[in-house]
Amino acid sequence: MKEHEQNKFICHNCGWIPSSGMSAEELDHCPNCLSGIHKEDEDGYECGGIFEAVGIWVKAENEWNIIQRCSFCGEMRLAPMAEYDSRIKILSIASKPMASPPFPVDKLEELTKMMGGQGNLNR
Repeated sequence: MKEHEQNKFICHNCGWIPSSGMSAEELDHCPNCLSGIHKEDEDGYECGGIFEAVGIWVKAENEWNIIQRCSFCGEMRLAPMAEYDSRIKILSIASKPMASPPFPVDKLEELTKMMGGQGNLNR
């Protein structure tokens, strides 16, 4: 296998392959389905689950993030949105009703801290 083929990005979730030959080092998530691989958990152990896109967060006018949750361990992370990401998928995720939140309600404090808030719900 040639070196450029070894670094070629192939999505482990949807199978998407970029036509422009983007390398795996350039992408931390799939531009087609917005998911990524959870390489290691917060303790440094290999996880291998798929980070699924569960929400969109707009921090500032030009700073959009994809909220992802690992399908295996449940860990959540923010992935910066890129210009090549699917606009249709972004709008689909952003328009989900809050009546059925895309994350466990008991993780709301953790998510708030991750997004830069205090994380205190004052119960």
